[in-house]
Amino acid sequence: MTQTINLKSRKDDVISLTEEIERIVAESGVQDGICIIHSPHTTAGITITSKWDETDFADIKSEMRRIVPTRVDFFHQFDTPEDAAGHIKSVLVGCNMTLIVEGGKLLLGSSQGIFFLEFDGPRSRKCVVKVIAD
Repeated sequence: MTQTINLKSRKDDVISLTEEIERIVAESGVQDGICIIHSPHTTAGITITSKWDETDFADIKSEMRRIVPTRVDFFHQFDTPEDAAGHIKSVLVGCNMTLIVEGGKLLLGSSQGIFFLEFDGPRSRKCVVKVIAD
């Protein structure tokens, strides 16, 4: 089963995907298997982090800007300096993940959530979710 989640995002957005992906897994009927989440974008990422403390998001955004600041001396200048920085951030974070489905539910820790990170924007984005039975 494959479903698409459509998103509207702005630069530095952190968008929770957890509830939507949990719904997709439940509707799939898969009891044991895997769930693949993929962002087909080069300036965005998918990650797991704490769903309880939004200051974590501020730290992530701040550190990503510190590690990969927007600069005008990037070789890649196709769009804007933010675009070049967004590509690097996406490489660091990753654009997909695979999670275990057990007992019809995602195998996540009690404080873990799944998040879409926007490094460019504003953009119309999507995430593709595929649930596969064992």
